[in-house]
Formats: sequence, structure tokens, C-alpha cells
Amino acid sequence: MAENPESLIYGLRMVVINGTVADGFGKVADAFAQNFADFPELGAGFALVADGELKVDISAGVADKASGRPWDADTLQLVFSTTKGAAAICVARLVEAGKLSYSDTVATHWPEFAANGKGEVTVAQMMSHQAGLPYVDAPLTIDQILEVGPVVEALAAQTPIWEPGTAHGYHAVTYGWLAGELVRRVDGRSIGTYFADEVAGPLGLDFWIGLPESEEPRVSTLEASAPPSDPAELALMLQVMGPGTIGFKALTMNGSLMAFGAENPFNTRALHATEMPAANGITNASSLARMYAATVGEVDGVRLVGADTMRAMSTEAVNGPDEALVAETRFGMGFMLNNELVPLLSPTSFGHAGAGGSLGQADPESGVGYGYVMNQMMSGIAGDPRTVRLNDAVRACL
Repeated sequence: MAENPESLIYGLRMVVINGTVADGFGKVADAFAQNFADFPELGAGFALVADGELKVDISAGVADKASGRPWDADTLQLVFSTTKGAAAICVARLVEAGKLSYSDTVATHWPEFAANGKGEVTVAQMMSHQAGLPYVDAPLTIDQILEVGPVVEALAAQTPIWEPGTAHGYHAVTYGWLAGELVRRVDGRSIGTYFADEVAGPLGLDFWIGLPESEEPRVSTLEASAPPSDPAELALMLQVMGPGTIGFKALTMNGSLMAFGAENPFNTRALHATEMPAANGITNASSLARMYAATVGEVDGVRLVGADTMRAMSTEAVNGPDEALVAETRFGMGFMLNNELVPLLSPTSFGHAGAGGSLGQADPESGVGYGYVMNQMMSGIAGDPRTVRLNDAVRACL
């Protein structure tokens, strides 16, 4: 493959890949192009930072299926749970600053949280999905959810659905509001503002938790995946998130946030504007890559956390059957760790995937940060085949 700093042109589905690829990383661009040939990829971006330098920054496809608007260097993408890594970094920075400890009880900083048996829940347990609050019992409208305050109050008042610390289950959406309220109680700023001031600003990232209206025209339109055609895979998906399951309640806020169909709320201005730190981060691949690279080394003179905090936030806290996702999951302090559900670059990598396929991760061994974003969601419980291929290509280049 010839490498060109302006445009990489492939014959696969007439895909034109725009961007830059440094010498030695051509296999990554090849893998990215192959995804357009083998999968229903619509528009996507991939970036990789190594040794503090942006080695790969490429994109292709269309940002809006209906209009045919091309995906270009200005395109932004909502990345669902890939946002959780950004929230986890905010908490880790407060730990590094000595304003917070993972061993603190949440109620030390948020007294109302102690209600109904939660007084001994630690920050570590909350960040590793052990708090027993994967969904909100109280019926909330979409307007109340977007307001944030009613959700936070409901979580503080709620009785855990399992004894905290005895099990873990993916807090698919509630994680963000729990982490966000902790940040607000400790720092005084909302997590969106804190992230903008302390993470995105110093690194010059295009990344928001709560998107300004001025940036709205840049956002790509999400396309929901079709249900799995394989009966066994469909049966597994229904086991995880069929009506009435913990997974369904956790992933949809009891049905209030259904990311499917023409009325997908995640394509609306109202949802982009709110702060949903588990699920509505809007960014691009290069910003994800730079953010994660700055957790394992310096990027333009900025390192987000030191080595000790990096090890603390990426050390395994839980590993085993997940009460919400049914499959086995591994988490550190808000980060997914390498396992079969979400394969990462190496056994020591940490990061977070998002619904439909997006992924951001850091690899301490190689000093790499990487980001993949896309607008065509794919269904499936285990690792997205697009990022599995990209992981293999990155390893081959490294």
C-alpha cells in the first residue's frame, strides 16, 4: 500500500480514505479499509498515538446516510459508553490531586447517597459497577433524565438491587451520573465542565460531555443495527437484554432511552446537550487517541495522570459473571480491561467500548493510545469484529 499524507485510495467498495498514516503503520489503514469491504461500515474514523505522536489519523465514508454528507476532518460522533473512559479519567485526576481516594465512601463526599444501605459503598465499588444501582427504580420521563437532577436524586434515594460489593453488574447509564455527581461534590464543577477545563482544554481535544450548540452541525447521524440473523446470537441477546432483564433496564433506563429506530433519541439536539457521562460523549478518533495516550505518557507536554494513578485506575477490581450483561466482564476504576467480551491490545490495556462498536484504549506496554468511532452500529455481545481486526493490525505494526 502506498502511503500518502493527503488521501489513501482503495478499490474496496470504492472507499476513499482521507488522512495521514506514518511509515510503518500501513497495515492499520489496510485493516480500516477492509472493514468497509467486509462489514456494513458507513462512516468511520481511526487514530493512533504512539510515543506522544499521532501516527495514524484516517477517516472514510459518509456522516449522514440520508443526505450523503461526507465524513471529513470536522466530523464528530456520539460514542455511547466509550464516554465512560473520559468520566473515569476525571475521577482519576481528582484522586491524583489528593481530593478523593478510591477507598473513600461515596457518602463522605455525597452524604445523601448513604440512604437505604449505601453508606459503606466505596468510590472503588461505584467505579467498578459493584454499587447495585444499574438502573433507576423510580419512573422517569425522558425530560427528567435530560435534566439530570431527578436521576441523581433517585439514585441517592434508591435501595441497591444487590448488596454492594458482593457482585458486579454493568451500570450502563447510571455509572455516568454517579461519577458525575461525585465529581461535582468534590470539585464544584459539573463533570462536563471539569472535563472541558482539565482534560479536553489542555490537550486541545474535540470532545464534549454536553455538546455546545455551535458544534451540532458537525455531528454524524447514528444508524442502528438490525437484530442478529443468527438464532443463537439472537437468543443470547434476548437473554442479556430482553424485556424485564437487568440488562434491558440498565441499557435503556427502563425503556426510556431506546437507541433504535427513526426516533433514536441519541440523534437529537436535546440529548447531545445534556451531560450523560456514561453514554453521550461526542468526539472524534484523534481526540480519543490523544486522551488515552496522555494517560500512559506525555502528549504535547501534557500527561493526565502519573504512573501510580494510572496503575491504580487500571488494576483489576472485578472479574467474572456480570449481573447485567450475563457474560464475564473485567473492570478497573471505570475502565474495561482486556477480556473476550471486549478484546484490547494487550493484557495490560485499559479503555472502554461503546454500543455499536466505538472503542478508545491505552496500552501501557507500548505507550499507545487509540480511538475508533463510527456511525453504523453493529449488533453483537462479544468484541466488535471491526476493532478486533484493527487491534490485530496495530499489534502487527508495533
